[in-house]
Formats: sequence, structure tokens, C-alpha cells
Amino acid sequence: MARPSDTKARIQAVARELFVEQGVQNTSLRQISDRLGITKPALYYHFASRDELVRSIIQPLVEDMERFVATRGSGDARELLEDYFDMLWRHRDVTVMIVREMSTLGYLDLGERMFDWRRRLITLLLGPDPAPARHIHATVAIGGMSDCSVEYAHLPLDEVKPAA
Repeated sequence: MARPSDTKARIQAVARELFVEQGVQNTSLRQISDRLGITKPALYYHFASRDELVRSIIQPLVEDMERFVATRGSGDARELLEDYFDMLWRHRDVTVMIVREMSTLGYLDLGERMFDWRRRLITLLLGPDPAPARHIHATVAIGGMSDCSVEYAHLPLDEVKPAA
């Protein structure tokens, strides 16, 4: 018999897949349990609600972003942006899930957090008080990277980010 942590991870993987395909609101816990071949009560044993399940799927992105912007120092802008893109790419399925259904931004106060992360990244790139034009260019660059992780999520990484 699988350990609960294995089952929990399987539930999250299947839910993430269905949330990306259908949206959070269009995916029932019954669909998730059916695809896994478990009962709905077994799913409830691991997650008390769909909201709890969604939060558990989004939480790793939040933790990685918080760690990224908190631990990076100012330095090489190219390296910072490459590392940022790599992190976005690792979480592209969650980003697709969020973009597919914008109400997902309400989980874990994501909307405000995402703007805060962007502001902190721009400060890392340009310092605390960049000129408006530089600030706008950085916003476009960071937003474009996020867009690429969604628009091209289905492609292999080496097609989206060729080796230098």
C-alpha cells in the first residue's frame, strides 16, 4: 500500500493536470478521485477541500519566489534573469493554471504577491530608484518571461531557452 505522502503527491499531480486542462472551477474532486482510482473520502483524507488542494499546489511556487527574491543580491543582471526564468519554467504548469483561471489569484493572495515579487526583482536589477524608462523596460522583460513560460509551456525547454 502506498504511503500517504505518495498518495498526496499523486493527488496533487493529477489535480494539477486537470486544473491546467479544465480550470480549477471546472474540475471536481470526483474527477480527480476517479482518475486516481480512489474514493472521494480517500481524497478528503488528504485534502479537506478543493481550496486546500489548490493552495497546496500553488504553495511551492510561492515559496520558491519568496526565497528567490529574498536571497538574491544585486549582481549580474543576465544571470539573475536566467535564474528567474528557470524558476518560472519549473512552475509553468501552476502559472498556466493561474492564467487559465484568474480567480486562482485569490489563493494565497497571489495577485498582490506577484506585483511585490516583480517590484523586488526590478530593485535587484536596477537598484531602488530607477528612471521610469528603465523601470518600464524591466517590467516588460520580466512580464515577457512570464508570458513565455505560459505561451510555450508545451515546448521543450531547449526550444524556449536555447543554450548560449
